[in-house]
Amino acid sequence: MPDTADRLKGFTESVIREMTRVANTHGAINLAQGFPDFEPPEVVLEALERAVRRPVHQYSITWGAPNFRAALAEKLRRFTGLAGIDPDKHLVTTCGSTEAMMVAVMTACNPGDRVIVFTPFYENYAADAILSGAVPVFIPLRPPTFEFDAEELAHAFRQHRPKAIILCNPANPSGRVFRADELEVIARLAVEHDAFVIVDEVYEHIVYAPHRHIYFATLPGMWERTITCGSLSKTYSITGWRLGYVLAHERVIAGARKVHDFLTVGAAAPLQEAAVTALQLGDDYYAGLARDYATRRELFLGYLRDAGLEFETPEGAYYVLVNIQSFGYERDTDFALWLAKEVGVAGVPGSSFFRNTADPGAGVHTYIRFHFAKRLETLDAAGRRLLNLRCAWQGGAKAD
Repeated sequence: MPDTADRLKGFTESVIREMTRVANTHGAINLAQGFPDFEPPEVVLEALERAVRRPVHQYSITWGAPNFRAALAEKLRRFTGLAGIDPDKHLVTTCGSTEAMMVAVMTACNPGDRVIVFTPFYENYAADAILSGAVPVFIPLRPPTFEFDAEELAHAFRQHRPKAIILCNPANPSGRVFRADELEVIARLAVEHDAFVIVDEVYEHIVYAPHRHIYFATLPGMWERTITCGSLSKTYSITGWRLGYVLAHERVIAGARKVHDFLTVGAAAPLQEAAVTALQLGDDYYAGLARDYATRRELFLGYLRDAGLEFETPEGAYYVLVNIQSFGYERDTDFALWLAKEVGVAGVPGSSFFRNTADPGAGVHTYIRFHFAKRLETLDAAGRRLLNLRCAWQGGAKAD
């Protein structure tokens, strides 16, 4: 039989999803794949029940049901301050932010174009570039604080002349919330080199004081060259609904709608109908969301401290990278498998988020990512297991 496409040869199956299967096999608490074990708001569930009884079971308009886009535009105007967002010109509804990112890269880039990707990064970003025929260029976020070097980034722009740069803010997996001065560096380089900035802002509402999320498209001169990818998954705990969006200038959206149409035709119509209720929730919901995640963060990080583990406190999102160098494993994948089997907690090997840089070994096998988007009792159970981590490791080392 003929060979499959060459672009697939460097791909592996998603390590994140693989670790979910490992967790299920060993009965481990799944802190690998970033979905909650709690339900959406009750009013959203009630809206879903009403939606399935309405005549919304056929295709909606390809780029999103009108009432969904109207509610989404109003919510975006409220939080970004961009009063001119038009649901008929500036939005396309996608099947989750996963499709939104793919649409954004395919809309922005031609085959052979360079795309700058900060590393560590959510594993889909490099795949999006490669599947689009573009070439990823990796720029390190330096551990332990995961900040970039402005001159190193400027050199990459000069050397590679990228068509786009991908930014996740707040960041997965590092938990960074980028400061205004950092965003201004990226904006200046994008203007200077005529590049798009593709921003994944799915964790926009999960930010911990005193840090503050700045919407990239609101920076001076950035509306015309920012392609914002968003999702309802994390904000409303509906990861299985697969509802995302692309927000951009109408010239960009005109192209994005074509890409989206031929990729998926459209997002699920009944779920868009129900999600209108989520988008209309008041400010108290978002304040409560931030408080609840702050509580989860402090509970889980307290267990990590008590277990003697090293980490940087996340500023946003719901992930934490834990340094595992002291355990002496050459491969983080081996440690992750041991952790799930012997301790009963599943995380993601950090190597799935890092790529080659000027220092190829920096961080590649020294981290495990945990997420804390779980009920307090789940985090308590996971934390108590992690308190036994070093005893289990020392016992295993002695047995060896």
